[in-house]
Parts: sequence; structure tokens; C-alpha cells
Amino acid sequence: MRSHRRSRLLAPLLLIPLISSCFASGGGSDDSGSGDEDGDGSRLRVALAFPPAENLSPYGADATLLSRLAVTEGLTALDANGSAAPALAESWRRDGEKAWEFTLRDATFQDGTDVTPAAVADSLTHATDAEPAPAALAGVTLTAKAQGERVVRITTAEPDPVLPLRLSSPSLAVLSAKAYADKNRVDPVGTATGPFELTKVNGATSASLDRFDDYWGGRAQASGIDARFIADGTARANALRTGELDIAEAVPVSQAATLDEDTRRDTATTRTTSLLFNASSGPLKDAGLRAAARGAVDTSVFAKDVYEGYADPGAGIYGPAVTWADGKRTAPVGRAAAGKADGATINLATYDNRPELPEVAQVVKQQLEKAGFKVKLTVREYSRLEGDALAGKFDAFVLARNTLLDTGDPVAVLASDYTCDGGFNIAQLCDKDVDRAVAEAEKIADTAKRQDAAMAAEARILGSDAVVPLVHQRIITGVGSSVQGVILDPYERTLVGTGTRR
Repeated sequence: MRSHRRSRLLAPLLLIPLISSCFASGGGSDDSGSGDEDGDGSRLRVALAFPPAENLSPYGADATLLSRLAVTEGLTALDANGSAAPALAESWRRDGEKAWEFTLRDATFQDGTDVTPAAVADSLTHATDAEPAPAALAGVTLTAKAQGERVVRITTAEPDPVLPLRLSSPSLAVLSAKAYADKNRVDPVGTATGPFELTKVNGATSASLDRFDDYWGGRAQASGIDARFIADGTARANALRTGELDIAEAVPVSQAATLDEDTRRDTATTRTTSLLFNASSGPLKDAGLRAAARGAVDTSVFAKDVYEGYADPGAGIYGPAVTWADGKRTAPVGRAAAGKADGATINLATYDNRPELPEVAQVVKQQLEKAGFKVKLTVREYSRLEGDALAGKFDAFVLARNTLLDTGDPVAVLASDYTCDGGFNIAQLCDKDVDRAVAEAEKIADTAKRQDAAMAAEARILGSDAVVPLVHQRIITGVGSSVQGVILDPYERTLVGTGTRR
């Protein structure tokens, strides 16, 4: 039986275009100063597109809400080149094929307790025991133990050449013992290590955060954050324009022109919007019908028309932000001959947290109908759709997926999304050739060779016609004219940091 581990869509390589800042939560300041006369810093008013779906558990879809608000952090972070950078661990080394030792920096949890090897080992052990397991641990068994006063030793059941990258995942954030006091949930309120501390969560509508003055990376310039969860993209843009917000994430392309030029930032990301076909049940279980459906989709229209230039045409699972991918990409392998639609009915679904997706789905619907399919379209808010999508209840799904969000490793997303036991396999793909190609890639430590193997696996996956890449997105962030230090992260893991202020 396929396991369904939750994964964050935000709702993505080992190399991307060089950007000057490190994307750890403490980074991103491009200026100094306090932001107000008394030096205490103004509070930031921030709107996020996705409301909490899992009570702010760090193990699933809510993990990036916590990292984007600079609440949580792990042993490592991703730097601008997509490599592992120090966070709570100041250094690490590999000891043989299956063991790594991480040396901790001096740091304090927000509840006042020290970040010790024992506390880190306990936190990681809770993550490994979580059900469902965090996406970053898909297919990985690890054991963490304290070793001395500053070292955590992590051993994996099988060699894991990208463990430092894996530990940068927002879902592997380190929390204090207090976070696990309730056996039924993990509580990040006041138990994390980032520069901002959650003090109050109002369900799925808002949250309050205060500056954590003992943060190891230095005192944040803002005194706190008032966060609102606003699924409606037009409402987010309107609130920014009228001065109710300082920062609005994921501004819809339809609203970009309504913002002054100096209040909008567009950033190339590792997010790809794709059309996924259910390869295990329903009419598209037939490879010939999947080939027919794939052939019916004209991907050239999406970047120019739907995304109004804030995207690049779909080239593969990895887009232009993954700079090494284009030169290594090969033609899809093993495609079936296209069959005939003959009026086959397809249940197509998507979500409206990202306002462009319903429009993308409408265009896909029209193209499929023109090719002879009958299409029923379902659009819901993401948290009300994910369970059905993971259970294979739709024949096709339009998904915006950050391919490097979970681990920063290009192979990990292939294992999660396209293998028989993948925890985020909305395409329900189970192909022995794909599984074999991904498994071979997972074994490789050398960066260039791992990239080559990832592209060979991509060719197999595209050849299955279980996924049709439509566009590679640029994300638009609304930033108030008085705001400085917003972190424009291609991985979409961070948004504010110690240097963010107004």
C-alpha cells in the first residue's frame, strides 16, 4: 500500500543563480538600523497565502509557515547556491558511509533552555517517529544521539550523501522538550529557536509573534510580527495597496499591475506548475490515453497568457532556476503511442490559494475537451483538497510544486512525487523503471553525477506521461515602500529575518 506522507507545496538542485544573501532565517538584512526612533523596532504586518492546515505541526504542510515567519530553524539551512549552510550546527563532518557528526553553536530555545546535543537528538527522534513522517525523511531511517557537550551524531540505515541538505528542511526544525509535552501534537509556540517567537495563534486566521531577544544570530530589528492568513490573493494585494500590510506573499499576476512598481518584487523560483495524471486508476491508467491527454495540452500559452510573463514555459520537472538542468536534460524515455479520447471523462482538480491555478485548469479543460475528452473541474481551498488528491480520487491535478522545498536535493522530489512508495505521489505513478532510475540517483554522492542521474530519472518520469510541466513560476511579493530587508528566497522557505523592518 502506498503511504501518504504530507509535503509542503509552497506549495523547490544543487546550483541556482547566485543571490547575495543566505536564506537562513537570520539572514537577509541589506541595511542596519532599528526602524523607529526608540530603537525597539516597529511590528511587521505580514499576509501569508496558506492558512495552517495541521495546527502548525512542523512535520507537514505548515512547516514552511513557521520557517517563513522566522520561528523555526534546523541544524542547517540552504545558501544561495543550494548548498547546506550552518544554522544551529556551526559545522559537520562525515564519519564513514552512514554517520555524520554535527557540532552545535551556542544557542537558546525560546523557552529559555539551552540547545544541547541531547535536546537536538530528542527533537530529531520525534520527527523520525512522526506519523505520517516528514517528507524530508521519505525513505530514510536515521538515529540521532548526543555525543559530548557540543556534538550530535546522526547515523542512517543506508548511506545518505545529502544528509546535511536534508536536515535543512523546514520539517526537521529543532524544538525544545516542551514542544512534545502533549503526545498528541507538537507545539511550536515558544519552543523554537528563530528570531521571532509565536505567542498566539488564532486558528487559521492570524498569529502574533514577538521578537526573541536571545536569538543566536542577533536581535531582530522588528519588535514582532502580526501575521494574517489570507487565501484570497486579491485581498492580499488590496490590503498591501491600502497600507494595511507591510508584506504580502504570492501576489497574483492579475494584481501585479495594481501595485506600484517599487512595491512589487518578482523572483525566479524552483516552483513548477504541472498537470499530473492519475496513472493507477481511472481512464488515465491507460498509458495511451495519458499520451493523448499530454499531446492535447499546448504548454506554450500558460507563461505568456495566464502568468502574464511572470513565468517561463515548462521545460521539465526542474526549471530555469535550476541552472544546471537545461544542459543535462534528455528526451523523455518510454512514451506510449497516443490513443483516442473517445469521450473519456476526466475529473480534473486544483486549488485556489494560488489564484492562477484555476485559470490554468480552465485552459487545460478547454484543451482536453477540444481533443475529445469530457472534463469535470473541481476547485477548492488547498487544505480541503489535499487528502483527496493524495488518495488518488482525481484523474488529473494542476499542482504548483517547489521542487527543492523539502530537502534542496533534486533527487528527493522525484522519490517523493513519482515512485511507488512516494509520500507525495499525487500522480499515483508506480513504474519499475522509474523506481530503478531514482534509486540509482539516490546512491550517488558526487554532485555532477547526481545531477546527471536526476536528469536520467526525469526522462523516465516524463516518458510515463504522468506529469506535464506547464510553467516554471516567478513569485511576486508585495513589499511596502517603507519596508527593508525582505528575503526573496527562490526556495520559498524564508520571507522575514533579523534585518526585515519598516
